[in-house]
Amino acid sequence: MKKRFIQIGLGGFGEYWCTDVLPYVIEELGTAEIVAAVDINPDNFVNAQKYVGLPPEKCYVDARKALQENEADFVNIVVPPAVHEQMIDLALEFGCDILCEKPIADTMEACCRIYRNVKANGRKMAVTISHRFDQPPQTMEALLRKEAYGKLTHITSRFAETYLNRLPEGNFRYEMEDEYLLEWGIHHLDMLRALAGSDAKTVYAKTWRPPWSRLKSDTSCAVTIEMENGVHALYEGIQENAARLNTWQDEYFRAECEFGTVIMDHQQVKVVRSTDLQSEEIIHVPLLKRRAWLHAWLIEMFVEWIGGGDEPPNNLDDNLQCCALLFASIESAHTGMPVAVQEFLKSYMDKEAQNG
Repeated sequence: MKKRFIQIGLGGFGEYWCTDVLPYVIEELGTAEIVAAVDINPDNFVNAQKYVGLPPEKCYVDARKALQENEADFVNIVVPPAVHEQMIDLALEFGCDILCEKPIADTMEACCRIYRNVKANGRKMAVTISHRFDQPPQTMEALLRKEAYGKLTHITSRFAETYLNRLPEGNFRYEMEDEYLLEWGIHHLDMLRALAGSDAKTVYAKTWRPPWSRLKSDTSCAVTIEMENGVHALYEGIQENAARLNTWQDEYFRAECEFGTVIMDHQQVKVVRSTDLQSEEIIHVPLLKRRAWLHAWLIEMFVEWIGGGDEPPNNLDDNLQCCALLFASIESAHTGMPVAVQEFLKSYMDKEAQNG
């Protein structure tokens, strides 16, 4: 049985959902049906009308009205993080399950409130944090979980992009606080957790803003993480680099194992092993195959879950851990001190329990 949903957010990244993701889910998979769409800017209605065939009368500027007038099983929220909590609370009021773009919210306090409210209402929620669910990262993660080359000890990663002149004027990211980690770094922190197979124990982060930046907040970072299972991770992130060395889907991850080094770089995965002091063996790893990756796979898994299937790995509990690492990294960058991630999360959950 098809699951009915309301798309909340049609501009910006919501346009990508309309052009690249929803047609596949609706037409190819046939597991979901869009019944309405919401955007505060009526000019963006064309994305729902043109790409997913929604009639004009099913496009709304008011999310409450859309939920009142259309029966839906879930909402798909693709709006700026500062608006997530408002939209999630509204969805819960109308008894909907929730698929929401990353992060859960723009503050740790809001993440904990959302977590409590979703659980209290007995609804299901997953977060579309997509890059971990692409073909090369999934291939690398599967290889590490099998311990084919022995125990993993540490992971090094790099993202180097140039957004100097690519963000359109007026984009909300220009004025965001902690924009790099919230919008970009969260993907790579999530990937490090998945590759390590563990939640984070401690984090130390340093962020900075180059003098040529046009953004308000820091756009570069260096992060050191110790995972609860003892794996260590190093992350370098640069948003306004002079060259696109390791951009989206071309990120560099290197995992050091006892009997080999596993490398993901520019959508290729390989294993390097030194056979002696003069030579090395390079093993090119075939990428895993499936019919969909990234956002299309995430919404596919979500629809299966709310229909009685298995809980997806991007569930709310997992993403609360991801957000704990994210906001602990921001806290570390602000204070200049390492942060114990699980204690950090517990302190916010305890505050929320007291306030609730």
